[in-house]
Amino acid sequence: MKKTQQGVMLLEALIAILIFSIGILAIVGMQATALKTVTESRSRAEAALYANQLLGQIWTDAINASQYAYPGAGAVPARLQRWHDDVTGVTDAGMAAGQTRRGLPGAANAKPVVTISNGTATGATVQIQVFWRNAEEEAQGLPPHNYTVTAAVYGN
Repeated sequence: MKKTQQGVMLLEALIAILIFSIGILAIVGMQATALKTVTESRSRAEAALYANQLLGQIWTDAINASQYAYPGAGAVPARLQRWHDDVTGVTDAGMAAGQTRRGLPGAANAKPVVTISNGTATGATVQIQVFWRNAEEEAQGLPPHNYTVTAAVYGN
C-alpha cells in the first residue's frame, strides 16, 4: 500500500507552487495595470488644470480674447507663450539653471489648440484643446489623448 502513494507529496507541493505562481503573476499584472491607470489619470488631471488655467487667464482679459487664438502650429501668440511653454515642457532662457518645465508627455509633438469664435468687443466663445501622448503610445503610433473645454467668455 505504501508503494502506490510514493511521490504524492511531491506532486501536491508542485501543484501548490503552480497555484501560488499563477496568483503572483496575476498580482504583478494588476500592479502594472494600476500604474498605467494612475499615469493616465495624472496626465488627464494636468491637462484639465492647464486648460482651466488658460480659461481663467482669458476670462480676466475677455476684451482681448481674440488675441489668444492658436491653431496648434506656427508662431505662438505672445499672450499664450508662457502657458504654451508650460504645457509642452519647453524650457526658456529666463529660467534658473537646472529648472525645467514638466509639461504633458508628448505635448511637444501634439500642440494645444485654442479656437476663438463669436468674437465681439466684450469677449468670445473659447475652445481650448490640450493633447498628450505617453511614450509607448507614441512609439505605437496611437493618436494623442485630448481634453477640451469650451466656454463663453465675456466681460464688461
